[in-house]
Amino acid sequence: MESQAGIRISARAFVQSLVILFVLMMVAGLLTRIVPAGVYDRLSVDGREMIDPASYRVTERPDYPIWRWFTAPIEVLGAPGNLTVIVIIIFILFIGGSFAVLDRSGIVRAAIGRIVHRFGREKYALLLVISFFFMALGAFFGIFEEVVPLVPVMVALSYSLGWDALVGLGMSILATNLGFSAAITNPFTIGVAQKLAELPPFSGWWLRVPVFLVIYVLFAIFLTNYARRVERDPTRSPVYEEDRAARGKYQSLQAGLGEDAPHVGRALAWFGAFILIILVVLFVGPFIPAIADYTLPLVGLLFLIAGVGAGFLSGAGGRTVGRALLEGWKGIAASIPLILMAASVRHIVVQGGIMDTILHRASHPFSQASPLVAVLAMYGLTLLLEFFVPSGSAKAFLMMPILLPLGELLGVTRQTTVLAYCFGDGFSNMMYPTNAVLLISLGLTSVSYPRWFKWSLPLWLWVGLVTVIVLAVAVVIGYGPF
Repeated sequence: MESQAGIRISARAFVQSLVILFVLMMVAGLLTRIVPAGVYDRLSVDGREMIDPASYRVTERPDYPIWRWFTAPIEVLGAPGNLTVIVIIIFILFIGGSFAVLDRSGIVRAAIGRIVHRFGREKYALLLVISFFFMALGAFFGIFEEVVPLVPVMVALSYSLGWDALVGLGMSILATNLGFSAAITNPFTIGVAQKLAELPPFSGWWLRVPVFLVIYVLFAIFLTNYARRVERDPTRSPVYEEDRAARGKYQSLQAGLGEDAPHVGRALAWFGAFILIILVVLFVGPFIPAIADYTLPLVGLLFLIAGVGAGFLSGAGGRTVGRALLEGWKGIAASIPLILMAASVRHIVVQGGIMDTILHRASHPFSQASPLVAVLAMYGLTLLLEFFVPSGSAKAFLMMPILLPLGELLGVTRQTTVLAYCFGDGFSNMMYPTNAVLLISLGLTSVSYPRWFKWSLPLWLWVGLVTVIVLAVAVVIGYGPF
């Protein structure tokens, strides 16, 4: 029987994620019954909502019945400010359908085959170059979610070079996240936070560049050591059994390069041209207001056009392309309830009226701390809020009005406060199961969340140590200009 095209979410990974998210939803619901409700006043500054840090007050607990904990995944679709959830769902359907067409028509195998033929003897150099490229996308342009379409391609490349799905995830979405977190000119974190702090745009780069390089070296050591270990003994991979079925799709790399080579070449040229267009959109999007808010759906649409067009150009008929699209949508559909459940954790906390209380109580104990303890507390507070508010820009408007005056009272420069915020906002993105990008990326592979967490934890511990040292240095030197 012919295998289905496209990316599939394994039943085991789906069930594990479902259980974890359900538990988190119930915990969020219980917190709404334990934690007092409270609220900050909101101010409108340049058309954006900000918190008045001196306005917190306890309020009457909202009437939020228990049964709505269970309907929250549906409610988030119509909740104010949750249009992003719908955009992400449409985005992954575009990606799932497009990749299935590329898979069914043999274009993925053709592209991977050519890369392996060209760089097969220099694969570790290729691994380092690809990882650096993806890190740079995140660090300079704030690209993160938009890299998801390339995850299956990088996983396929990893299989072809003798590694596993974890290496593919590592050199694509994980590398992008590390760059996004060790930001140099990331407009969504550094840009927004510095604007709120009234700092010169992208100032303080002279410290952030070495931080980026240190994180890259740390990541390169981690990933190459793991890749070498798996290459020597594939059974040492935590996902060895799960990967066995997926590897079968990419064993015959020359498929698609035989008699139909001219058609495949034409299809690859079409697809490559659209990839260049997508890269241009990713690069310029953050700096052009007219398209900045539409970058994610635009990238998804371009990738869908690229995949479907390449499928037709490869010689696949309309029936084959249509069937592949349906298979792709069917394969990725299981990620939709997971995304809705992840978004519902924040929804429950907000509807229960305790989001501002969590923020207030988390920041209050450090009002008399030393500068070093204060900046580490800011780092930890951002890590905590990241669990409920994954959006970097939204979290900046939520937190910076509180962190900035608190930092100044305790002798922490605004630039150091921004740095602590950016570290906390970014490095946890690929750790928390409430992050939709992580769920989507894992869903495109054979990797379950528990295996991912266990595999990546040593890296996060080293990253945590490095960032704490950097923040301590920033406090000592009075990292500025102010």
